[in-house]
Amino acid sequence: MTNDLALDPHCKSYPLTATPCLTSELGSKGWNVLADDLPYPLAVIRNTALTHNLAWMQDYANRKGVMLAPHGKTTMSPELFARQLQAGAWGLTFATVYQLSVGVGAGARRAIIANQVVCDADLDGLQTLLQRHPDLRVWFLVDSIAQLRCIEDWAARRASTQCFDTLLEIGVPGQRTGCRTLDEAMALAQAMSRSPAVQLGGIECYEGGVARCDSAHDAQEVTALLRRVTEAARQCDQQRLFVGADILITAGGSAVFDLVVPLLRTQGLSKPVQGILRSGCYITHDHGNYMRFLKHVEQREGLDASLRPALEVWTMVQSVPEPGLALLTGGRRDLSYDLEMPVPVRWARRAERTATHTPAGWTISALNDHHAYLRYDPASAAPAVGDRVALGISHPCTTFDKWRWLPLVDDNESVIEGLRTHF
Repeated sequence: MTNDLALDPHCKSYPLTATPCLTSELGSKGWNVLADDLPYPLAVIRNTALTHNLAWMQDYANRKGVMLAPHGKTTMSPELFARQLQAGAWGLTFATVYQLSVGVGAGARRAIIANQVVCDADLDGLQTLLQRHPDLRVWFLVDSIAQLRCIEDWAARRASTQCFDTLLEIGVPGQRTGCRTLDEAMALAQAMSRSPAVQLGGIECYEGGVARCDSAHDAQEVTALLRRVTEAARQCDQQRLFVGADILITAGGSAVFDLVVPLLRTQGLSKPVQGILRSGCYITHDHGNYMRFLKHVEQREGLDASLRPALEVWTMVQSVPEPGLALLTGGRRDLSYDLEMPVPVRWARRAERTATHTPAGWTISALNDHHAYLRYDPASAAPAVGDRVALGISHPCTTFDKWRWLPLVDDNESVIEGLRTHF
């Protein structure tokens, strides 16, 4: 995979009058966000916060004695994958075989597909990647006999001798994928042990669906899930169903990552446990959903501070049609809105090169495809046409997928590099 993306005026938010360049050359342009060198809206990543988050989360995993396999679906950026691996990540996590292929191109040689792989095209693709890269190890999730039979049927029709590495998924009633009962999980694990198409490497769960941003509730519900995972691991180990020198035990970990650490350090099995945390959103954090969850993590862990928001979408005030309402040049096509509205976080008057915190009470009340409705108190500081407003987002995953590239900026809003995405 090429290490660069050719940027030109066909790319969203690249200046129409600028000559084409590669993402790696973007810093040589001398552009600054607040000099209006690039059109709005413009999603940017703040390098200082990004660098801090990479180091902080890797250090946290190291201190807790677990491995980190960041979820790549958050950014789908080869440059950011490379930085996560360079920071010490054990591997990467993905949701699809396509996403895996991007991660392999960025250098990943250990990966978890935290999802079921079922269809012929994906099994074909996974087999091809494994054959093309002999040093690549990939584990994907299995949660039903029906899925196992699909894999075995594929192998028979392809006359394939491929034996896929897999993880047994333990789920939660009413939530998404995963075995609902221990009996169901054990019957599946035993069937997997007899199958020539798969080998069982460990146990997986996703705890995010039970978290409610309430420490008492979250600790109770996550602990209940962890007990089910631990019991499944113990029974599989007693029946010698795991294949390999280690047993992989892995959980999600963007919202309540501290609560799953005890699971990842399960003791008393016949083989060493490789505990793997699959946090994804930590790399840029956010100004909403994960910020609230993190405050509870910090309280439970006794931390003064931890992750920092790194992703913002800069907009311009294009109209102030009535007192108390300004329309910004950014909307549903540009930033996350699946969990909640974005948050105005910084403000720069027209022609000014320094941003300040937005006045108290500024909120976004609604979004159209290309407009954000900024509400403010007309008796206090008011935005004017031509001002710039940076919006913080809630849930970074659904902002990244709206951009083919994003500028990396320094603390003065100068562009230092371009980052690609592959959605």
